[in-house]
Amino acid sequence: MVFAARAQHLHEVIEPALRDGKWVLCDRFTDATYAYQGFGRGFDQGEIEALEALVQRGRHPDLTLLFDIDPELGMARARKRAELDRFEQEELAFFERVREGYLSRAEYDSRFKIIDASRSIDDVQNALREALLPLLDGTS
Repeated sequence: MVFAARAQHLHEVIEPALRDGKWVLCDRFTDATYAYQGFGRGFDQGEIEALEALVQRGRHPDLTLLFDIDPELGMARARKRAELDRFEQEELAFFERVREGYLSRAEYDSRFKIIDASRSIDDVQNALREALLPLLDGTS
């Protein structure tokens, strides 16, 4: 179902925007599937890879910003923010596997920029600015 929705989103939103020369920002994409379903839930990585190839036909983000935080600290922040959603109610071990999944993908793909999300909001915003600056000034 995730890849059916992704195929529709690519066809109806992402591809037309790219054809028009627009930037496309996504808060989650296929890396999240590898991290949450693959690493977190133990789904077969090969099956995820096959679905990715079928649906995306080589389309990948140019840049992926990974806001990395220790799961325990992240959950403490989430509890202060609001009532926990369905995913946030998972056990800590689930989030440790998810984090491992993201970091594993980032280790082998240079499009990832890892931002230490355990720092203050000002520090995180500055790191985000630094990561985006090459794209904004055209030097990337």
